[in-house]
Amino acid sequence: MEFHIVNLSVGPSRYPNVTCGVGDGRDMRQFRDGEFDVVFSNSVLEHVGGLSDQTRMAQEVRRVGQRYFLQTPNRYFPVEPHYLTPFFQFMPRGLQRGVAGSVKLGWFGKESVGTIRLVTKGELSRMFPGATILPEKFKGLNKSYMVFDGWGYPRDIDRQSSV
Repeated sequence: MEFHIVNLSVGPSRYPNVTCGVGDGRDMRQFRDGEFDVVFSNSVLEHVGGLSDQTRMAQEVRRVGQRYFLQTPNRYFPVEPHYLTPFFQFMPRGLQRGVAGSVKLGWFGKESVGTIRLVTKGELSRMFPGATILPEKFKGLNKSYMVFDGWGYPRDIDRQSSV
């Protein structure tokens, strides 16, 4: 089994079956259509830019992977997962900078404000047409979404989840 890691910056791999390469998930033209058996992305989509950048990454994931599995936080979960602050994603940017600049919140500081864009289930449905989208729940709320295709599962397993 071989693994290929693509990131904005990489170091050498310690494992003979792992190749690390510099790249951008929004433009993976160095790879052929369907080159990979599986494309896996965990909490990356919200970091690549605005909706158009996120859509470009989704198109590339679908293009280079015969199957894919992606996970991303839900915009409407009440606690923003990077700053660990209730409703941070809905605050105006100035207030976000002020709050993030005055207290340590989660893993990110004020310099990251505006670089994270959480997505909705509807946006994921449009970015990944035909994919199965499942919620990852916490205390009954949809904390994040798992998006996958090519595995033979029926679409929209969780029809009761609207947010």
